[in-house]
Amino acid sequence: MESLTDDEVRYVARLANLHLTDEEVGKYRDQLTGILAHVQSLQEIDTSGVEPTGHATESTTVLRGDASEQPLEREEVLGNAPAVSGEFIRVRAVLD
Repeated sequence: MESLTDDEVRYVARLANLHLTDEEVGKYRDQLTGILAHVQSLQEIDTSGVEPTGHATESTTVLRGDASEQPLEREEVLGNAPAVSGEFIRVRAVLD
């Protein structure tokens, strides 16, 4: 496989909204070329007799089923909150 050009790397970086230095362009050119060469080698594998699958092994969910229940009373919810202001749960500010 031919090595990617600097312009192709810059184009991909622009699509990903990345600003690369000239040094980074050279580094990523080599890495992306290697990745594309590996993908190209995978495309040469004959998979005509392989059944498509979503998982390589059996997969079962560990989550409980989604069942509706009666909502908690407001007092019960507020009683579990670390800080309350009136009828609201008080939290630390997340923005300055």
